Amino acid sequence: MKERIKNLELRIKMWIKENPREAIFLSIIILVGAFLRLYRISEYMIFLGDEGRDAIIVRRLLVNFDPILIGPRTSIGDMYLGPLYYYLIAIPLLLANFSPVGPSVFVALLGVVTIFFIWYVTREWFGWLAGGLSALLYAISPVVITYSKSSWNPNVMPFFALLSIYSVWKLLMGRNYKWLIVTFLSMSFVLQSHYLGLLLVPTLGLIWFLKLINIINLKASAPSSLEIKKFAKYSILGFGLFMTLMSPLVIFDARHGWNNFKSVRTFFLERQTTVSARPWTGIPKLPEIAYQINLSLLGAKNADITWIFTYIFYPLFAVIFIYGLFRKIKFKILEKSYLYNLLNRSISPSLSPYLIISVWILISFLGLSLYKQHIYDHYFGFFFPAPFILIGAVSQYVFSNAKRFWQLTLLLFLIYVVYVNLLNTPIRYSPNRQMQRAEEVAGKIRVEADDQKLNLAVIAERNYEDGYQYFLERWNEPVYDIDPLNLEQTLAQQLFVVCEMSKDKCDPTHSPKSEIANFGWSKIHGEWDVSGVTVYKLVHAQ
Repeated sequence: MKERIKNLELRIKMWIKENPREAIFLSIIILVGAFLRLYRISEYMIFLGDEGRDAIIVRRLLVNFDPILIGPRTSIGDMYLGPLYYYLIAIPLLLANFSPVGPSVFVALLGVVTIFFIWYVTREWFGWLAGGLSALLYAISPVVITYSKSSWNPNVMPFFALLSIYSVWKLLMGRNYKWLIVTFLSMSFVLQSHYLGLLLVPTLGLIWFLKLINIINLKASAPSSLEIKKFAKYSILGFGLFMTLMSPLVIFDARHGWNNFKSVRTFFLERQTTVSARPWTGIPKLPEIAYQINLSLLGAKNADITWIFTYIFYPLFAVIFIYGLFRKIKFKILEKSYLYNLLNRSISPSLSPYLIISVWILISFLGLSLYKQHIYDHYFGFFFPAPFILIGAVSQYVFSNAKRFWQLTLLLFLIYVVYVNLLNTPIRYSPNRQMQRAEEVAGKIRVEADDQKLNLAVIAERNYEDGYQYFLERWNEPVYDIDPLNLEQTLAQQLFVVCEMSKDKCDPTHSPKSEIANFGWSKIHGEWDVSGVTVYKLVHAQ
């Protein structure tokens, strides 16, 4: 291991010596990306009910040693993810002395690593210019920055999605079948971040199949049967490790009648109100999906920039790839080996990156086009890096092959893109201070509760109790969720209601929320304005 580390250090020093300007440019990109993600992160990070719920569960794991078998519940479809994300943020939460900032810093640092990884992959695939440009645009994208500043399960997905794609490409290009283990392990992280990561499976499966065809037709010194055995061995081993990481969720599901599996199956195969079961119905929506993705990731919500990315860069990339195929293959439609020649030529070192990025983007767009509900920006996490890599690839080709006029036009456009992205960077706006608000409100409740048993409720449009409850539990306050089947143990003599709406919409004694209704008849005993919200203390009516 020490020898490998020394060799790596030597290679890095040699690369820096040979490419000093690129090393400086990359360092600037990394520093800018780190600054935009870590600057006042405790004030910019999102900390609402979901983040509070995650922090409560992980704290209980660390303090009470409560094992975690399932992860977060999805907002649609009544499904649960695996618990891998919870175990991933456990150490950062512990190192931060149970401050929610710890996991957010971890996610931000992983985002910085993703910037470097995008540079590394894109440079290896398309060239130094493509790598630098892709990394730069990813580092300054406002939406990417926003989702890199908070601890939330979908926010770690871009790194592991790119790792799964890169590892399967390494498998395709060589005979080191150990990359299959990396592919399966990274895919388990993707699936336990968000179930839309399933849209990566067709791309990975296709590359796996192409490699199998390549091995079967191998004409090398080693017998193809031996290669097939190695390929099968690491495929089985990788899948076994994948199932090991998924096993807590499987065990939990088996103990509860496979309800989660049924929900996943229903969501993707039967629920016609959420997902269309006919793939061809999504084809007309592809331009719309591409536009929406580019608007969020590349265009910084700028319509003009987004139009150029959608209707010029994507078609240009397709032309470059098809042109490359025509140059590599002499098409003979009637030739029996036509399909094999097509596939075999496509996995050549020069064309395989184009093939992978094309399939990755096309399947992602098609999969999202079948979704009938509103598509949020975090749904794109399983292919966040793909559009940036594509822009780098197209730009590399144009700057290497086009005439000076088109090179200058592209350069001016890219400068404008960088300007617009920096102009809309999140740190230009006032921080939300959600964590500070939750802590201050919880602190007020702590004082007014006077160490007595309490119940908690929140009246809000898009928030719930766990963000405030986390701090109360961290301070070992006796806060309980009311259980109608166990009122003696869980019902307190005081209920604190946090209303995040305007006062004319706050009516805590008549709210239909279960946390308030289960408390029973009540009256207001106290009222305070804290950090922009209203805190009510309710007691039982006589």
